[in-house]
Amino acid sequence: MSLPSGFRFSQSSLQDFIDCKRRFQLRYLEKLAWPAIESEPALQQEQFLERGRLFHQLAHQYLIGIPADRLNGIITDDQLKTWWERFVEFISIGDEKADIQTHNTQRFPEIALVAPLLEFQLQGKFDLILKTQDDTFIIVDWKTNRVHPKEAYLAQRMQTRVYPFLLVKAGRQFNLGEEIAPEAIRMIYWFTEYPDRPTIFQYNQSLFDADQRYLLSTITTIQTLSSDAFTKTREELHCRFCNYRSLCDRGSEAGIFDEQDMELSTAADIELVIDFEQVAEIEF
Repeated sequence: MSLPSGFRFSQSSLQDFIDCKRRFQLRYLEKLAWPAIESEPALQQEQFLERGRLFHQLAHQYLIGIPADRLNGIITDDQLKTWWERFVEFISIGDEKADIQTHNTQRFPEIALVAPLLEFQLQGKFDLILKTQDDTFIIVDWKTNRVHPKEAYLAQRMQTRVYPFLLVKAGRQFNLGEEIAPEAIRMIYWFTEYPDRPTIFQYNQSLFDADQRYLLSTITTIQTLSSDAFTKTREELHCRFCNYRSLCDRGSEAGIFDEQDMELSTAADIELVIDFEQVAEIEF
C-alpha cells in the first residue's frame, strides 16, 4: 500500500505501527473513524482526559507569560489544582535530580517541528524546550499518568526516540542556525503524580545514529507493505483499550479504566491538537 504523498509521521503514528500494524492502517491510511469506547466507565475516562487537557493548557498559558495568580482562579478541580501547584514549583525552581534550573534558561513552550525523512516528513509537538546558559537543550514532556512508568519502558517508546532526533534535525532556530549536537540534548519526562521522580534520558551521537537507522527502516517497511500485510497484533492486551477492537474481532466490551496498565495509560496521555499544515518545514 502506497503512503499518501506528503504523509507526515509522528511518534504516535509510528508507535501505533509498532504496537499494531492493522491499527496504523485503519487510523492513518484508511482514516477510519470507529468510535468505540476505549474504557469503562466512559465518564471517568472523559474526566481523566479533560483534566490532562486542562493541565497542558494551563502550563502553556503560564509559560507564555500569564501570571500564576490569574490562572489559579479558574481551577475548580482539586486534582488539577494539586498538579498545577506542583508544576508551578517545578517550573519556578527546577529539579535538582534532573539538573534543571528553569529560572535562568530560555523557554520555548508548545513548539512544533517538522523535518523531511525520505520523501515523507517527521513531525513533533514539544511541551517545552529549554536552552541553558551552557547551550544544553532540555526537552521536557508533561505526563499525567496514574502509574509511574519504568525507565526501560519509556526508553523504547517512540516519543523518546523521535523527539531528540527531531530536535537535532530541525532545531537550528534555537542554536543560531547551527545543527544541535546530540550530546547537547537531554529529554525529561515530568509526572504530575510523581513530581519528584522525573525520568531523564541523555542523548548522544550513537543513539542518534541508531534512531536514524531505525526510523528509516521502519518507514521503508511501512512504505513497501501490501494492504494485507498490515496484520493485527499478537499482543491482545493492546486490544483491550483500542477503539477498533470490535472491528478486528478482539472483543466488543471496553476495558476497565482502573485496570489499564501503565503502557495504555501512557498511550492515553494527552496530545494537544495542532494543525501541522500551518507549520513550515525546516530543511536540513
